Parts: sequence; C-alpha cells; structure tokens
Amino acid sequence: MKTAAAYIRVSDNRQDEYSPSSQLKLIREHAKKNDVIVPDEYVFYDDGISAKSAKKRTAFNNMIALAKDKEHPFDIIYVWKFSRFARNQEESIVYKSLLKKKGVQVVSVSEPVSDGAFGSLIERIIEWMDEYYLIRLSGEVTRGMTEKATRGEPLSIPPFGYDMINKRLVPNKDAQTVKTIFQKYTEGKKEREIAVECGNEGVRTRRGNLPDNRFINYILNNPVYIGKIRWSPKDKAASRRRFDDNSIIVSQGNHEPIIDRQTWETAQKMLKQQKKTYSKYQRNATPANWLLKGKVRCSNCGSTLVLNKQNNSVQCHAYAKGLCKISHSVTLNKLEKAFITALERYLSTLDFPLAPAPAKPVPEKNYEKLIAAEKRKLERCKEAYLNGVDSIKEYKANKEKLERTVAELEKGKKQEEKARNPKLNKKEFAKKVNSVLNVVKSDAPIEIKNEAINTIISNVTYNKKNEHISILFYI
Repeated sequence: MKTAAAYIRVSDNRQDEYSPSSQLKLIREHAKKNDVIVPDEYVFYDDGISAKSAKKRTAFNNMIALAKDKEHPFDIIYVWKFSRFARNQEESIVYKSLLKKKGVQVVSVSEPVSDGAFGSLIERIIEWMDEYYLIRLSGEVTRGMTEKATRGEPLSIPPFGYDMINKRLVPNKDAQTVKTIFQKYTEGKKEREIAVECGNEGVRTRRGNLPDNRFINYILNNPVYIGKIRWSPKDKAASRRRFDDNSIIVSQGNHEPIIDRQTWETAQKMLKQQKKTYSKYQRNATPANWLLKGKVRCSNCGSTLVLNKQNNSVQCHAYAKGLCKISHSVTLNKLEKAFITALERYLSTLDFPLAPAPAKPVPEKNYEKLIAAEKRKLERCKEAYLNGVDSIKEYKANKEKLERTVAELEKGKKQEEKARNPKLNKKEFAKKVNSVLNVVKSDAPIEIKNEAINTIISNVTYNKKNEHISILFYI
C-alpha cells in the first residue's frame, strides 16, 4: 500500500474553488479507490496565497523538502487541480522534474491524464492555461488599481495619521504627530532627533514599533499628507523608497490633508538639500575594512557597531537610526587597543566564555530524519496490519526489523553528537588565542587580521560607559 501527501491551496479569490475540506475529501476518495493512504501528517495547506510563486507558500516548501529527502515518506502528491500545485508553468516543470527524479509523482484528482508523451502534453497544456489565466488576472488587477489611483482613491492600508472609513481616508489622533514631525523638521531638527522625541512621547508605528529615522523620512516624503494619493504599478518602486521613480502615480485624493502646501514645499526643499549634502556618505559606496568589522555589538541594545567614515569611528547602528538611546561612538584606534587589552586579559585567566558553535556542515547521515522515517514506517506497518493487509506474523517480523534499525540509528546519533561537541581544552585553546593576538598586533593587512579573528571569536560587546570589552569565543 502506497503513502501519499495531499497539497491543498486556497487563494484570495475563492469563487471558483472548493473549500479546503472539500478538496481533501475528493483527494481521499480518489486515494481510497487506488489503494493509497493519505495520513493527516502529510496534508499540506496554504491559505490565501497565490500560486504565482512558491517563495511565500510555507506548506508547499515544507512538502517539497520532505519529498526531496532520500527517505521521502510518500510517493505521490495529490492535488485537486494542477493549478493548486502551481500557476507558473516554468516553476511547475522545475518542481515536477525534481520530484520525478526522487520517484514522487504529482497527480490531479480532477484532471486525469494518461501516461506517456500524450499525457505529458495534455498536462503542459493545462499548466499553460492556468498560467495564462493568472497573467490576465494580474493585468486586470493592475489596470483596475491604476484607474483607482488616477481617481484619487486609496489602494492600500491607511498611512500613519489616517483611518479608513467607508473607503475614504480620515485623519485620526496621530494626525497631530504628523504635524509635529513636519514642524520640527522645518525648524531644523534632524530625523533621528525627531524619532527619539516621538518615541519618548509614546508614539508608536502601526506595527507597534518605536519610530526610527526611516519612519520620519517616509512621513516627510509621503504626499498623502497634502491630500494626494501615491501608487506605483510596479509596487516595488515605492516600497524601496525611490520616491522620484518615474512609474509612481501621484494624483489628487478625495481626503482631508493634514499638512498645508507651504510646509510641505519647505520640507521637500530641505530633504533635497540633505540628500545632496550627504550623498557621498550613502551606503552604495564600498565600506572600508576595519578591525572587528561586523563583530562588535552595542552593550545597550545588541545592535552592530558600524563605521562612520567622516571621523574614522564606529557607532551603534540602532542609535544612528534613533532606536537606541545610548551612544557607543568610539574611534577605531581606541577600540583596537581595548580589544587587544581584552584578549590579554582572557589569556591571563584562561577563562574563555563560549558562544554556541557556528553551524557545521550537514553530516553524511541526518539521523533525525532517518529515525523519523523509520518510525513512520512503523506506523504504516501497524496501519497495514489493522487494515488487514498484513498478517500478525508479517507485522511482528516487520516491526522487529524496523525497531532494530531505529536502535542502531539512535546509537549512531549519540556517537556523532559526542564527536561533534568536544570539551574545551583551555591550555590548547589559549595557544590559538595567543596566535590570533600576535596577528592582530602585527603589521598584517586588515583582511588577514579579520580572518584570524573569525577563527575563534563569535562576537564582541563594547560598553561605552566603562570602555570595557567582553568577548564570546567558539571552538
């Protein structure tokens, strides 16, 4: 008796779809007729997700991962229609080819196709029609949204400072905060400073987070606050904050503005001047290498310390955005000296705090999966006996064989864990730390020093108050 998985997907547009329970019922009826079992643990369900791409389909990806395993627990994937599996023909072919190599077949219970070349052709035609439907639907949706945007109708969730009432944007209690942000910015305050003040006053974003400089910048650039609607048919242009992208549509809205035109124009001039002044320090420039790059953490919030090339120092990334309230600015020279002092301190005490070891290469045998696969076989063995497929004698023999295999795998797992988690030999590790210290003190290039540091150090925490450095090592 074969074992199968069931993949059930319901999109946002459900008018032409069976409910999840109906899809599963049809799948199980088909499986029963063909003497196939569909256990509950192999029913995978994605709700309200498009089949255009597999990236966001969590259940689908979990199912494919199981099917790709050497000891895959099922040989068939049942779907109600091929469109449930994918509407993107290229993606569908890739996944089906991959599954075929693993001996796993995708079967539509409502679209039976024959074996052989003709059946494959019919399946491709069905997939092409599904993809064509999706492309047409996407085009119709884009055209409809573009039309709404040109009429000044809101197209997404209401921005900060507005509520959506009867499909119309209406200012709420946060509108005063928006006015305050524009006022403070036009008076000369920096975005980070405004963000900190807003956070101290209890302001939170729609997601409940503390305001940061990106939040302030987005508000200052959003024409919705002067009564406009902004939308991009590409969508990504706006989400990436390319406010001057040519594809963006800005039209007169039908809602009440929060900011007057004069204040808006003043803010826009200041934003353009700010962008022009600091353009040479933007992130598209290649960051210079420095000792401990990516390793140093802020003792207050845990964020990474990043380079400020203007004054050859580093600062807490969250502080620069307005999320951390304690500055951790320190010159590179001072930080390097403090790091060397800390290494010497740890060598004198032989007390090396260990962080969890970095991920190691996947072993030849994945014992967890192998043991789980054998235990699933035990369950299927029991089901075969209860369903009258196997006799008590056959069940006993199969059970004993599988239990011996499980015991052997568990023994191998324990031996591997012991080999992969050796105990720290402090004296031997001290020799390694000392060799890294010698490299750091040498005239070697920064890249070589960082490479040496990466062999023993997980992360470094810098405490600005007492200028103290603590280190977490790994073996």
